[in-house]
This record gives sequence, C-alpha cells and structure tokens, in this order.
Amino acid sequence: MIKHIHIAGYRSVRELSLELQPINVLTGPNGCGKSNLYNSLVLIGRAAQGQFALAIAEEGGTPSVFWAGGERIRYQRKKPPKRIILEFEGEDFGYELQAGLPAPNELALQTMFTLDPRVKEEYIWPAGTRRRVLMLKRDEPSAWLRNAEGNMVVYPFQILKQESVLSQIIDPHLYPEISSVRHEILGWRFYHHFRTDLESPLRQPQIGVQTPVLGTDGHDLAAALQTILEVGEDSALKEAIAEAFGGAELLIESIETSFSMKLRIPGLLRPLQAREFSDGQLRFLCLCAALLSPRPPALLALNEPETSLHPDLIGALARLIVHASKYTQLWITTHSTALAERIEEHSGLPRVRLALMNGETKVE
Repeated sequence: MIKHIHIAGYRSVRELSLELQPINVLTGPNGCGKSNLYNSLVLIGRAAQGQFALAIAEEGGTPSVFWAGGERIRYQRKKPPKRIILEFEGEDFGYELQAGLPAPNELALQTMFTLDPRVKEEYIWPAGTRRRVLMLKRDEPSAWLRNAEGNMVVYPFQILKQESVLSQIIDPHLYPEISSVRHEILGWRFYHHFRTDLESPLRQPQIGVQTPVLGTDGHDLAAALQTILEVGEDSALKEAIAEAFGGAELLIESIETSFSMKLRIPGLLRPLQAREFSDGQLRFLCLCAALLSPRPPALLALNEPETSLHPDLIGALARLIVHASKYTQLWITTHSTALAERIEEHSGLPRVRLALMNGETKVE
C-alpha cells in the first residue's frame, strides 16, 4: 500500500502531501485540482513505462505542467517555476522524480524538441529511512545504484535525460530494488474513460480469451466479466448487477472466440443486448470488471466513476468500491457528494476535501 504522496510544482499543486488510506476519496468543486492529483499518479506510472516525455508532451510540453497558481502569475518574471516533484512512499521503498526544462546549453543545440522534460533528479530509498540509505541517485549523464551486494556503483552506460531510470535499467539480478519499485508501479491501474457511444467496441461482439485484468478502455469487457464468473468473485458480481438493475442477470454468450453480453431484466420479455444498454449500464459493468478483477492491483485509481450513472446506482457502486478495498488500495476522484458520503459511511474512512485557495490546491 502507498503510505503517502508528495506533489510539488505541478499545475495547481504548489506543494501538497497526503497520507493515504485503503480507500482515498478526493472531492471538491470544479477546478480545485482533483484531476491534477490523479494525473500526477498517472505521470509516475508513465515514467515507469518509459513514456514520461510523451505524457508531458500530451499535456502541452514541460512549461504547461509547471505550477500555474496565483504565485506563478504574479511573480513569473522574478521566480519562474523550475521543477515538478513527484514522490511516493510505499511499504518497502520510496521513490522521487524531479523534472524540469532543458539546461541553457541544451537549448543552444539545433533541436525541435525544446519542450521535452529533463529528469533532473531521481531517488529510491528504503521506506521509513527518509533517504538516509539511498538505493538510487541520478547523477548525469548516468546514475549511482546500489547493487545486489549492497554497494553503490556507477551505472556504466549513459541514460536518456528525458526518461526515468526505472524504464532504462531493467536488471533484477544486478539492481533488485529498482526492479522492485518499477514492478510495483507498473502494477497500478487507472480507469478514467470508457466509450459508451453507439459505435463503441464495448457494444459489439468481442474476441475473447480469459481476461483477469480489464483493459484501460474496457474493449475486452465481455471476456473480463466471464472470467470473473468462472475464476473470480462471481457472487459479488451477480449481487452488484442485481442490486444496480432491479434484479437483473448478466448473460455472456460466445460463438467460438466471439463474446457478447446481454442483461435479463425482470419485467422485460427478452434480454437486452449490449447495443441496447444505457450508457450508465455499460459503464457500471466496466466498473464491476475493474473492481472485481481476479488479479487485483496494488493501486486502482478511478477518475469520476459516477459519470453517466443514474443516482440509483450510487449505492451499489459505493458498496462495490468498499468490497474491492479488501484486496487493493483505491484512489477515487469524484464530483458526487452522494458517492463520497456512501463510501465514507460503509468504510468508516473520511474523504479528502480539496479546495482552490489563491490558485493553489489545498486540503480543507
């Protein structure tokens, strides 16, 4: 479980630390920074995948991700932002990445990639030591690493300046701590968008194989749900669907490797096919597949899971989230006060209320 995170210099987050619980529900008004905190975790995940520079570019380039609050606007000529800091500490190790703009001598080179980030500093340390014993210290153009014998050695090759060490030094035998941290981060899962339009792949028959982990876009939903029915918590899935849809029953049909979904709803003369599902029904089924995965992750993050859901589904979703917290740590970003209250009621864990104060995201 992640014990705490520390984010600084990222968009509306000037500096914020959070102690994390098994369920972390972040609430607050529009524009208070909920999505920025969610995206900061996504950035750490993309760094472990070797996609840190791409993730920054998708946000508009390095200058676009710097602290953008009142202080920056007022003092930007005197104190331009220098870095973003992304840090977390888990049960075994802590990790920190600091990134900023290229140095002036790099900008003097002929290149069109002037907005690519530069990873300035990077650290790994054993949890609880507060970096007294470093396992990794980035030192351009390479890095200092603690090897399997416990000695700090210089990595013999140059590393890419715009990417994390985690994605470049992959040798669990020589550097077990780096491999362990990378493996942990790669296990995090993020779900923030499921297509529910009429042409969505979720509404069409899908090629299916046993699928213990739902794809991030839900394209393999039918196979993921059937996997839960066969090797997962089938009773929890059936109960959640019945509660949400007035006693409905999920039907998965297959023609060889082509899988499709139906819902048998009391009072209707025939089952509904996937193309007839409401957006809320389809999205709720995706959330069921994500939360009841037979291979639960260390961290599961959901961004605005209440989107398109009828208010009557909020109670079922809250119970499903609390149930899933037995096996995975949860990060829930929501605009729904009702969902936050229901989760708090069933779990006993207080929500995190965020607010924007002078352009800065803070915990109330």
